[in-house]
Amino acid sequence: MTTKTVALKGKSAREVLVKPGAVKDVRHRIGAFADRLDECGRTWRDPDLAAYRDHLARSLSPASVAAHLSTVRGVYRALMRDNDVRRALASEARAELRAQGERVTAADVKALVDEQVTRIENAIDPRTATVEVVKSQDRPDDAHVRLTRAQAEALLRAPNVVPLAALRDTAAIALMLCTGIREAELCALEVRDLRQRLGGELALHVRRGKGAKERLIPYGELSWVLAIVDKWLLAAGITVGPVMRSLWKGGARIRGALSVRAVENIVASYPVMNGDGEPVTVHPHDLRRTYARRLYEAGVDLVAIQQNLGHADLKTTLGYIGKLDADKRRAKLVYTFDLAALRDV
Repeated sequence: MTTKTVALKGKSAREVLVKPGAVKDVRHRIGAFADRLDECGRTWRDPDLAAYRDHLARSLSPASVAAHLSTVRGVYRALMRDNDVRRALASEARAELRAQGERVTAADVKALVDEQVTRIENAIDPRTATVEVVKSQDRPDDAHVRLTRAQAEALLRAPNVVPLAALRDTAAIALMLCTGIREAELCALEVRDLRQRLGGELALHVRRGKGAKERLIPYGELSWVLAIVDKWLLAAGITVGPVMRSLWKGGARIRGALSVRAVENIVASYPVMNGDGEPVTVHPHDLRRTYARRLYEAGVDLVAIQQNLGHADLKTTLGYIGKLDADKRRAKLVYTFDLAALRDV
């Protein structure tokens, strides 16, 4: 069996650090870091995260800077654990010792490799480039959008039902408002998932939600959403497979399943008016919060809302519902006391 050799000497930071199979965000972040190293005349072996932090801070928020640095550290840690990389470093160490006329021993090679790895590990240590990120205990009301009933109904009417793309948009918005599903769950939804049963109730089947969790969401009195979805499926000629599809240019023929980014763009293209008469851009997760708040105010049990949303923690569901007005928090008459007993005191 042959041992794979990784060539590192003479390679640019991008060639070493950016892996073709990495997810898009990782490729973007580590690619930007690699390009910055090249711009500064540094090699991948000499990362300066403090300098890169200061560079990013000119255009990004502290939270985004921290996310970028975390990605860089993760890639370097994986690189230092890679046995092929270690073998390449050992090969370079042997060549360096020979060039210096030194006797090549296993101990000397190991010492050189360990020294290089230690230098890199020290350079990427979080303490060398700290970022202060302020954590908010409370958020102002306008930090997250929760639509009123009137706003939700206006959003549903906004796309109209013609042409085909408008009908698709209406069906997508209606499904998110009426079931609280995430945009990724909407994209993964198939025709067979639309009409399942839970305890005899017509329900939507989410086969793989966040955290690889499966769940059923009863439509209840919002089952009218299926009339909109059925109209879309009929008009688009969809009988199996993904419910939500992209369209070819011209909008007359369907293509593959919608992407998460496409869903975000669809929802954002229909702003709603706030109380001050100003347009507000809506995001898919705002529809999920709206679903939670509207159901809670309609008297649906909090645990039931949690299960419909697929939350593991009830605190997360409470966060989606948001701060309640004082009239919603008023105590009910759950017990009494005979005040007449106080007369003789």
